[in-house]
Amino acid sequence: MKIALIGYGKMGKEIEKIAQSRGHEIVARIDPIATGESFEDGGFETADVAIEFTTPKVAFSNYRKCFEYNKPVVSGTTGWLDKLPEIKKACSEEGQTFFYASNFSVGVNILFELNRYLSKIMNDRDEYDVEMTEVHHTQKLDAPSGTAISLAEDIIENIDRKKQWKLDKAEKDSDLVIKAVREGEVPGIHTVRYESDVDEITIHHSAKSRKGFALGAVLAAEFAAKNKGFLGMKDMLKF
Repeated sequence: MKIALIGYGKMGKEIEKIAQSRGHEIVARIDPIATGESFEDGGFETADVAIEFTTPKVAFSNYRKCFEYNKPVVSGTTGWLDKLPEIKKACSEEGQTFFYASNFSVGVNILFELNRYLSKIMNDRDEYDVEMTEVHHTQKLDAPSGTAISLAEDIIENIDRKKQWKLDKAEKDSDLVIKAVREGEVPGIHTVRYESDVDEITIHHSAKSRKGFALGAVLAAEFAAKNKGFLGMKDMLKF
């Protein structure tokens, strides 16, 4: 499979290693700063699929550019989801393919499933309050992380006493607090904590490196190259 990388930072380089180890060819490395390559340089046109890890500011325009070439897109960029309806519309009405995940780690997606199951159980357990903490490297631009927001949205959907998430500090009891910490080179830590007067229940995922995210992105690219429409990790993993 021929892959175009959009964004050639630490994540892009890790994806490149994984992709090549699985027998894929990198035909474009589009990054105005790291490589100077653009969509028009020729290699992108030959790609079977594009993997995009950039910044919220440029992500959406990158997606539209890929759609101009009718290329499937896999993206893990967060912080742009206000435009998600436009992407879904392009998939349903223009026949585009877009695979999005706030986190491509298989382990994190297992955490998502545990979180959904636990939050359903805890809906009737009013004696427990719930809060979340996420820790990432200092280069991460958005807070809270897309993964934390995904976890929070599932909790809010299943626990009636929580109505919305708030960053760092609650304004009322119905707020779900997400504490965001930025330090060092931390790849990603997510913790959901339920606490009562007598005990505490915690589910926790700590990434050891970017390798798990990169592998998941390459697996998603392999899946997107063979499927159509708006796709996600649930479609691929079938939990």
